[in-house]
Amino acid sequence: MRRQRHLVVFLRTPRLGRGKSRLAAGIGPLAALRFQRATLARLLRLLGRDRRWRCHLAVTPDREAHRRWGQGTEPRGQGSGDLGRRMARVFRELPPGPALIIGSDIPEITAAHVAAGFRALGHSEGVFGPAVDGGYWLIGLSRRRGMPHGLFAGVRWSTRHALADTLASLPPGFRAAMLETLEDVDDAASYRRFLARRLSRRAADAP
Repeated sequence: MRRQRHLVVFLRTPRLGRGKSRLAAGIGPLAALRFQRATLARLLRLLGRDRRWRCHLAVTPDREAHRRWGQGTEPRGQGSGDLGRRMARVFRELPPGPALIIGSDIPEITAAHVAAGFRALGHSEGVFGPAVDGGYWLIGLSRRRGMPHGLFAGVRWSTRHALADTLASLPPGFRAAMLETLEDVDDAASYRRFLARRLSRRAADAP
């Protein structure tokens, strides 16, 4: 019998003037909030009802976990600690089965990316979706043998070293697969690149 697949979306509740400070500085707080809300709504619409996995939301601040986030999603608070401690807590507390964690600020994530992550866990112990800035937009664990000892130790979060540090924290012999590289939209430059890519795709799809 196949184990249940778990997809966890890590998100900060969109609020005007909170979070995405570099993006807000470049395009304005209201435009940054609209982008956050639109990106999150699209992500939940695409992934929340997909029957190939069970969709969880890990929300910060924790008190926002009780609001209505969308059909098909199961919200929970992220808890305290740095990003590594919060992700490790989710990996430990989920029911058995392969698990993926993704961020909510990558507007180009699709259901196909998530499906590819779960396929990779069929032959690897872990999987990563590298981000252009040196971090990662996805991390997944098969959890067949529990949490890797020392995972996330010494990671320099929010820097170009985050992926390399996370890989260095894995135990010897740990098999990790890599997915497509995507870009976080964290500032005005990355926002403009995203808009240009979207316009290019629409032009290519036009009859």
